[in-house]
Amino acid sequence: MRRVLSVIAGLIAAALAWEGYKATGEPEGTVLFGVRVLPRADDLSMPHLWAIVQRLADPEMTGGRPVWIVVLDACLFTLGITTAGFLAGTAIGLVLAAAMQRFRIVERGLLPYVILSQTVPLVALAPLIAGWGGTLMPPWACVSVIAAYLAFFPVAVGMLRGLQSPSAAGTELMRSYAAGWWRTLMKLRFPAALPYLFPALRLAGAAAVVGAVVGEISTGTRGGIGRLIIEYSREATSDPAKVYTAMLGAALLGLLVAGAVSLLELPLMRHRRHVEVVTL
Repeated sequence: MRRVLSVIAGLIAAALAWEGYKATGEPEGTVLFGVRVLPRADDLSMPHLWAIVQRLADPEMTGGRPVWIVVLDACLFTLGITTAGFLAGTAIGLVLAAAMQRFRIVERGLLPYVILSQTVPLVALAPLIAGWGGTLMPPWACVSVIAAYLAFFPVAVGMLRGLQSPSAAGTELMRSYAAGWWRTLMKLRFPAALPYLFPALRLAGAAAVVGAVVGEISTGTRGGIGRLIIEYSREATSDPAKVYTAMLGAALLGLLVAGAVSLLELPLMRHRRHVEVVTL
């Protein structure tokens, strides 16, 4: 409940900041030394929030479906792609973290390249992935690969830190029980890594949404919220509120994925705390 209230309070604060800046900001933006440091506050650049909400209820075009239904369908399409990329990225990250924890030489040789992989601009990488996999995979699968590419990194790094977190005393205790690497991993290291894993999963979920949206834009995949943002942006001069409806859908999609990970965290972390109390 506390987290739900925090999210609601954050949304209210963001709405007040939007309308407050629109009421007090300069229509042409704030310019300092010839550089615009604050955005324009006119209706074309920053429509009122109630105008955006009203546009959601209006038809997308004359005689068409309401905008909110179109945005919802696009978000559901992107959610499916994001879920596939998130699951694949999480699996890859977990395997890499376990391998790097098990073999020191793997960590020294692989971790720098894992970090280096995130320095490649996604806009430049997405067309390459679409070109390489275009003949082997459908377009949505190429976008899922892009989402997995962004999702695996926080999981791999966070899980590696978590697997290395048990104290030397705990590790020696498992050795005294003649426990092998796998049993030590499941009984000691993995439970100790849960506080590190779930923040990494939330980051991975948000990264997967970003990867899916950028991937849809870069590869031209139709049906998702990324493509819808591009299509609506063409009408920005005549219907600015319509552009923000698609952006709002993408933002809510990211919150939905992060919230789903948080819901998964609650029972597991509660069970872990119960086990710790019983052990003490």
